[in-house]
Amino acid sequence: MALSERLTTTVSTKGQVILPKTIRARLHWDAGTRLVVENIEDGVLLKAAPAFAPTRPEDVFASLPWHGAPKTLAEMDAGVAAEAKRRHARD
Repeated sequence: MALSERLTTTVSTKGQVILPKTIRARLHWDAGTRLVVENIEDGVLLKAAPAFAPTRPEDVFASLPWHGAPKTLAEMDAGVAAEAKRRHARD
């Protein structure tokens, strides 16, 4: 189906709309897919709902508390370099 091809559907008495199979297949919207419905100027926009709720940094700060002295930038750089070297050595 071309992207510009227009398809039609009907709103049921319960307010339900059936999306054409070609569109559902192309977007991988299987039964049970949650959609976000957005009212826009010239119609309605449907988008797949995100799998996870948005998270702000303040929601997760200190979720894994650290007990001990803070690491210096040099210590952090050394730790990252050591892990990269370890991972590269096993490839």
